Amino acid sequence: MDPRSDCLEFFNPATGQKFGEVRVTTEEEVRRARLELAAAQVEWGEKSVRERARLVKKLQSVILDATDEITAVVNQDHGKSRLDALHEVFMTVEKIHHYTAQAPKWLARERVPRGLYFFKRFYADRVPYGVVGIIGPWNYPIDLMIPPIVSALLAGNTVMVKPSEVAAATGVLLESLFDRVPELARYVRFLHGGAAVGQALVHSKPDLLFLTGSVKTGQIVAKMAAEDMTPFMYELGGKDAMLVLEDADVAAAARWGVWGAFYSTGQACVSVERVYVNEKVYDAFVAAVLEETAKFSVGYSPEIDNPNWMGPLTFDRQCNIVSDHLDDALAKGARVLIGGKMTGMFCEPTVLVDVDHTMKIMRDETFGPMMPIMKVRDDAEAIRLANDSDTGLSAYVWSHDLGHAERVAAKLDVGVVNINDVVAHYSVAHLPFGGVKLSGNTRTHGRGEVTQFTRQKAYSISRPPNAIDPVIWIRYPGNYRLLKAMMGGTYGTTLKQRVAPVGEFLSHQEQVRATAARTAAGMGLLAAVSALVMMLLRARRPG
Repeated sequence: MDPRSDCLEFFNPATGQKFGEVRVTTEEEVRRARLELAAAQVEWGEKSVRERARLVKKLQSVILDATDEITAVVNQDHGKSRLDALHEVFMTVEKIHHYTAQAPKWLARERVPRGLYFFKRFYADRVPYGVVGIIGPWNYPIDLMIPPIVSALLAGNTVMVKPSEVAAATGVLLESLFDRVPELARYVRFLHGGAAVGQALVHSKPDLLFLTGSVKTGQIVAKMAAEDMTPFMYELGGKDAMLVLEDADVAAAARWGVWGAFYSTGQACVSVERVYVNEKVYDAFVAAVLEETAKFSVGYSPEIDNPNWMGPLTFDRQCNIVSDHLDDALAKGARVLIGGKMTGMFCEPTVLVDVDHTMKIMRDETFGPMMPIMKVRDDAEAIRLANDSDTGLSAYVWSHDLGHAERVAAKLDVGVVNINDVVAHYSVAHLPFGGVKLSGNTRTHGRGEVTQFTRQKAYSISRPPNAIDPVIWIRYPGNYRLLKAMMGGTYGTTLKQRVAPVGEFLSHQEQVRATAARTAAGMGLLAAVSALVMMLLRARRPG
């Protein structure tokens, strides 16, 4: 963007041609959007979940009608194929379909076990935060933006959306899609621009912030959010490892490992970024990888039928990161077996060997078509190296023996493990997705993606305290033995723990009579004890 201009320009990374622009949102417009959405949220939040789902469902219909339009814009904005763009649209539509159907159940009032309170009812409701600020990524701007926006809306929030300036044309398209559902559009506001607009959004003090982006961006936003104690959820990057065990199907691991490394030009948070191969199958695996990599064609086409497997990198900064990681690895002794050349924004699919953990390409997220392969002695070394990372998003394990694979998977410090495949787990609409360590603190996909945009509000409901309720008796002084009997009789783990305190309580007849006379309004000892026993039996039942 020209710093003298108030417009954000759109350039096709494959051709370098400008194809549009959008006016940058001002700081004052951000503040005004925050205030207007706060007012609108009251109305939106009062609608039933079913009504909100009905309106969101209209967006699903709009997206389906606009499928070819969407893939064409993403193709221009990113250089990725129309097919890769369609993958995004498919996953987005699937999530909306499931979320709108399930939201009334996911957001319903939950009854809470009453414990020892015989005459009370307890509930927990899920209520919206208010105004949610969503800062989106550039690499999958359809699937990584529409589902969280929709989830926040279903939960009863209004939403401020800041699309990535790298995917500015797609951000404008998203705004257009929401505008095509007028009943929904007034509860969502798009804020276009670069870092200054993102900062203005954070400083507007939304009730909740949600970010998908790099670790570096997440750390910057976290510091700004902390100034106002704004709740902050984030899904950041990864350095996803693939482990090829000694009993793996080497041909399948090579074929799909290559696809997982180079799909979308390696610009996916679930891309295969590093590979650890058991020494017994290392040579065969590397040979198979080279054979598969040679099949990967690189190029750009705006047509629906595109023969190329890979397009360009999306913007200059990403090209610089990929080049830096490659140069660092070569300087430290790595070898390129195939690929390694970059022409403009296009980078060849590249396979490296003789790599180690002193190299950036094995430790930092590359986000490009690089496949570094490292030989390991055994499972233990593969697991240790896979876990030697500040991030922990996904991992991939290959083995003919599923039990063996699961045992290894259980030891990997990541959010998701995919056995005998790559990337596919992300496309499952109900499978929780998210990472550990610096990869994030949230989960998307399924119930959790919707409920994370709510707070729980609890209710305790009853008529005024009842004199025959034993729990009320313990509010009075002198009832230590009574409370001890209730605790032991209800929660004792042995027969002695359950019986002894009750016996101690019953042995003090005068205290029992005094308690019964004072609190049961003339009720006899037998009736009081009966009420206590009934309460204890009821409280011991689960649920």
